[in-house]
This record gives sequence, structure tokens and C-alpha cells, in this order.
Amino acid sequence: MPAKVYHDKDADLGVLKNKTLAIIGYGSQGHAHARNLKDSGCKVIIGLYPKSKSKEQAKKHGFEVYDTAEAVKKADIIMIAAPDMKQADIYKKDIEPNLTPGKTLAFLHGLSIHFGLIKIPAGVNVIMIAPKGPGHEVRSQYLEGKGVPSLIAVFQGGKEAKKIALAWAKGIGGTRAGVIETTFKEETETDLFGEQAVLCGGVSELIRCGFETLVEAGYKPEMAYFECCHEMKLIVDLIVESGISGMRFSISETAKYGDVTRGPRVITKDTKKNMKKILKEIQSGQFVREWSKEYKAGLPNYKKLLAAGEKHPIEKTGQRLRSLMPWVSKTNIKGVQAAYSDAK
Repeated sequence: MPAKVYHDKDADLGVLKNKTLAIIGYGSQGHAHARNLKDSGCKVIIGLYPKSKSKEQAKKHGFEVYDTAEAVKKADIIMIAAPDMKQADIYKKDIEPNLTPGKTLAFLHGLSIHFGLIKIPAGVNVIMIAPKGPGHEVRSQYLEGKGVPSLIAVFQGGKEAKKIALAWAKGIGGTRAGVIETTFKEETETDLFGEQAVLCGGVSELIRCGFETLVEAGYKPEMAYFECCHEMKLIVDLIVESGISGMRFSISETAKYGDVTRGPRVITKDTKKNMKKILKEIQSGQFVREWSKEYKAGLPNYKKLLAAGEKHPIEKTGQRLRSLMPWVSKTNIKGVQAAYSDAK
């Protein structure tokens, strides 16, 4: 059964009237939510740790900035817009001591709540508002009178909490495009799976393996880069615009035949078995336990793997070729990068 889609008429921005909204963090999503809500007529304040580099930027955008604990005291609705692995410490130190019954705690992603890294007392609403796009897009679409499709979820708080979530989604422009209700469990597990198996992990490995196969067979690395990396965007854009079948309509018959006959030889039943294994690791909490342990240890393996990836030959080839394509460097890559980090 298709999910219900909520639009402007289904949300009442008045629910946020006479309330103070505190956003903890001023990174990619944090700044977009703050500015859009402010422009929608809401009272928004920013909570940051004392030496945050984001403080001056938030002030330039017209916000009152407080230390996190003080912002929580002053607010009726508090959104944590900090990285997943930092949230539990921020909550324990600055939020929990100032979280009184009747307040609402909001999240952009459900990981901390779903996997129990943060425990919220009864009497506090717990909601999620998650735009399906990076922060710079949430802001730019809002300014154009449009919006980015968003998800909402209620972990505790019932109908009142849902009204707040919908109102918040309306305030950032989400209901202009459409809002779908989900759960913290569903959002968290599907989001992690998508990142690991398809969007980041899957695509990165597919590109690198294709590049390596051609170079090892004696083809120029520039040719391998164009065919296995550069043109990826063209195909993904077609898929996003009109689906996989629509993409196939736009490519040659030769490409279509190669797609439907050779694709299943690359992405095999074994690939799907590994995807299912990854999903089970997410569902069981194994991934979050592993990631938490890695984070607390100072990220040694994480840093080692990232450094190795940066030394891959495709990076040197890509850097040189992108310098020949100035239109590529003009895309808002900083905004996209910021979508996967947040306030310092």
C-alpha cells in the first residue's frame, strides 16, 4: 500500500507559534533548517559549544547563539543537528539536565534513538524531520518557493508530536514537495543500508573495480575514468529524472542490450546475499556497535581506509581530468560534502 503523502494543507505552522526552536549545530542541515524556519516566521536560536567555528556564521545570519545547555533551557523544541557519534555525549552533558516534560526533542536521523545511544525520559516528545537531500538543496529549494521531499517520524508523543513534526517540515519547505511518515527504525535501517550497499559503498567499489579492470587490461587511465566514473552522473541523472526504464529509453540499443544481459553478471546473487548480510548487521545493531567502538578508539581503521582510498590511481587521474572540465568544478560540491558532516 503506497505511503500517504502530506502537503502544505496537512500541516499547521501555527503549532510552532509562540515557541522557541533551538537547533544544536550549525552545519549543512542545521543552517538550512534554521534559516528556512526563521524565514517562515518561527523564533529560532542556535546552540553550540563555546569554541565552535560556526558561531560567527550563525550570528551573521541573524541568530542568537547560546552555549548548548542554555539554548536547551530556553527552547520548547530542540533539534540535534550534530554528527551521530557526538550526539550521546552532547545529550548527556548539555541536553538531558535541561530537558523538562512538555519539551520536544527532534532528530534529523534516527540512529541514536533507534539503537539506544540516547534514552529519553517520559513526557518529552521525540520526533524526526529528515529532508531527502543535502542542506544546501533544502535552503536553495526553499528560496525558490519549492521544497525537498522529507520524512517525519514520531518515537514518543502521539498526535501532538506528529503535528509538531509536520509543522517543522512545513517551515523548512518539505510539505511543498511532499512529506512521508515513517518510523525511527525504518528510516535508520534503510538509510544505513542505502549508504553502505548502494549509494556510497556499492557505487564507490563498482567505479574502482571498473577502473582497475580497464587499466589492468592496458587501457589508458583517462579512458577508464571517463567510462567508469565521469559518465556515472549522466546515467544517474537519467534514472533520477525518469527511472531505470526511462534511462534505458535514452541510451543506445547496444547499451541497453549490454545492460540487461551483462549487468546481472556483475551484480550477482552473491552480491545480493552480501547485501542481505549487511542489512542483518544493521538490524542487529552490529554495525553501530562496531562504529561506536571505532569512534571511541580514535578512528584508527577509519582513517587508514580513507587514506588508502585517497591514494587510489583513479583519484590522481580524476583530479587531472576535472581540471580540464571547469563546469564540473562549478557544481556545489562543498554543499554536497557538507551533507555528510555537520557543525563543529
